[in-house]
Formats: sequence, structure tokens, C-alpha cells
Amino acid sequence: MRVLVVSAPLIGHVFPLLPLALALRDAGHEVLVATGAEGMAAARSGLPVRDVVPGFDFGRIARSVLLRHPLVGRAEVAGTAGTRGAALLFGQVNDELADGLVALAESWRPDLVLYEPFAVAGALAAARLDVPAVRHENSLFDGRELVRVTTARLAGALRRHGLTGLPPPVAALAIAPPSVATQDGWPLRHVAWAGGGELPRWLAEPGPRPRVLVTRSTIAGPVGAGLMLAALAAGGRVDGEFVLVRPGFRRARRLPANVRAVGWIPLAAALPASAALVHHGGSGSAYGAFVAGIPQLATAGPGDRRHNAGLIAARGAGLAVPARRITAELLTRLLTDPALAGAAREVSGEIAAMPAPADLVSRLETLR
Repeated sequence: MRVLVVSAPLIGHVFPLLPLALALRDAGHEVLVATGAEGMAAARSGLPVRDVVPGFDFGRIARSVLLRHPLVGRAEVAGTAGTRGAALLFGQVNDELADGLVALAESWRPDLVLYEPFAVAGALAAARLDVPAVRHENSLFDGRELVRVTTARLAGALRRHGLTGLPPPVAALAIAPPSVATQDGWPLRHVAWAGGGELPRWLAEPGPRPRVLVTRSTIAGPVGAGLMLAALAAGGRVDGEFVLVRPGFRRARRLPANVRAVGWIPLAAALPASAALVHHGGSGSAYGAFVAGIPQLATAGPGDRRHNAGLIAARGAGLAVPARRITAELLTRLLTDPALAGAAREVSGEIAAMPAPADLVSRLETLR
């Protein structure tokens, strides 16, 4: 079976799809990943990856949306736009993906298309070829709504390819722990794929003090070094070890004795030896902490980050605050509150009980 895996051209979108893609390859199927730009990092997995949108620039699209829709743009930066900002941003992303993706699909002739909700161009290509399509969730949103609002912005691409609409997928794969968020579809265990890199030996084992990893988004934007600086300022007054992952400082800084900085690491491999995670609110980081069963502090920031942080806090598995409000007291609570630790372990147990990617391969094979 030939399986075309389609993702928006962003690391955080394509990486969650790779464990299932690799399971399909290991079962003997031919798998091709279609993405672009930052998403080309998926090639580190050993899977073949095709750039279907050469020259893609997400920053250009975001700036255009801000200029043409300033009210929605401001709400998106504040994390209060809901799906309005996503519709504008990813409607344009998918319009740019559509033509190259359809051309690839017509030449490669997949038997099945696996796409993430922000890459609805995958469903368009599947409809153009009349092959089954499967939606693979990769966030804490309900993918049905994301597909709906994105498709509503794709009238031009649909017309270009002779379509009046998109049929629903023949199946959907839901990765959210049920107690955290509701998603429609076959349950699928989230398995992190970290994108390569070596884990320093000292990060593979617990240290003499509880370790807190601090990480930021892989997307340039309003949340970056500010989160690191806030954690740095407060962490020096906490009885713990703080590790800043890709801190992004513009100049050398003197770090407190209990703070260290590292470059790109396989985050999922470092989390089991850690006591907590502080992050920007991205779904990939949230899932990493959920799987590891450790409390997390997520900043309520732009895009989906406020939504994600709110879900984490509502479940009781972590804290949600803006970066500027990170204090030593909050970080101490993150490390010492038994209720946070207990809820985090419960969510980890939910995920562990979900079918692994390899367990879904036989079900997908029946969809041909």
C-alpha cells in the first residue's frame, strides 16, 4: 500500500505524524511525506520527504493576515481568536500547498492519504484522486472544527481542481487523552518523535535536585526568549535544577549556579528523568509532559497556546500563566504540589492505555 502523509510545512505539525508513518513503513508499506519548509526536517526520520511548496514562508503569511485583518491578528497574538485566526492563516497555507500536493499525488498515485487537520489540502488531493483519506489529529483541538474553518477558506483551490467541496474522511485518529480534550475517531497513543539530536548523558538520569526543563516554540514569534528570561529570573531562587533548551539569548548571560543551557535535544528522551516542564503552551510540549507523567507550566500565549494552557490547568496536571508572571513561588509549587503530580500521572496512564501506532496499521490496511 502506498500512503501519502500530508502536513503543514511546520515542525510541530509534521513530527506527531511520524510515529504512525514509521509504523506503516515498518509493516512493509511505501510511505511518502509531503510538506515543505521547516517540515522537511521530517527527513531525519529516514522517510522520504517531498517539498510541495518551495519557497514557503509562514512569517509572510502571518504578516499578511495581521495587515489585512488587524482585529483578528491582535486576537491571535493574544490567544483569544479561537479558530478565526487559524482559518485565515491555514486557509492561505493550504491554498499554497494544494497545487503542488495534487501534482505529487497524481504522479505518485497513493492508495491512502493521511493528513493533519491544518493540512486539509491532503483531503483535497485524496478527493481529486478518489482515494480514501484519514485525518490524524496532532493537537489538543477538535480536528473537525479546524478542518471546517480551513476548508471554508479554500474555495479557490477547490475550483482549480474541479471540486465543489470535500467529503469527510473515511476514518479519524484521536490522540488527545479523553480527560483533557475531546476528539473524534479511533484512539491512537501519542508517541513523541523528537527530530534527532543526542541526549547528554547527564540529562538521561535524575540529578541530585529535581530537574525542570524549560523549552520554547520552534516557530519564531512573540513568545521566545521572554519565557526563558522569566524562568531564568525565578529559577535561580528555587531549590531545583533548571535546564534551558535552546534559550535563544542574543548575547552571553551569566547563569545562576542551578541553571544550565543546552541546544537542540530529543526532548521526549529527557522528560522521564525530569520533575517538571516549563514551556510556551505548544501542543507538542504539552503531550511530551503528559506522556512522561510530570507536571507542566504552560504560558497562555498566542495562537493555540492559551487554549492548550487552559486545558492543562483545567485537568489539574499543571499551571497556566503568562510568562511575565512566572515566579519562584509558582515554580516551587510546580515541583512540590502532590495534586499536580498525581493528575499528571493519571493522564500519562490514559495515554499508555491507548493503542500504539503499530496497533493501528491493520485497521488502516482495511481502508484501501
